[in-house]
Amino acid sequence: MQIQVVKSKIHRVKVTGADLNYIGSITIDEALLEASNIIEGEKVAIVNVNNGERFETYAIKGERNSGTITLNGPAARKVQKDDIIIIISYATLEFEEAKTFQPWIIFPNENDNSLT
Repeated sequence: MQIQVVKSKIHRVKVTGADLNYIGSITIDEALLEASNIIEGEKVAIVNVNNGERFETYAIKGERNSGTITLNGPAARKVQKDDIIIIISYATLEFEEAKTFQPWIIFPNENDNSLT
């Protein structure tokens, strides 16, 4: 049997922008992607702490150490600049493997989205 488990989580980052006219996705600072083990193009779930919205999109790489967290395309309607969000990705694992799997969870600074 296989189950889905949390693979990666960027806990509580501040939205720095929302670009309705971009094709789609979420732009995430490259340093945050690496620290959380999320790759460009990976499906991610977004949870907006401010308004309770939950939706899915895919990650694209933003400038390293810029703090960029920008929702693009239709997802831009689900957030406002300065909202706090949680970004989550999931993996499908065999049940026994899932019992010992350790996800990559990071807690950036909410003020500037830095890792320090």
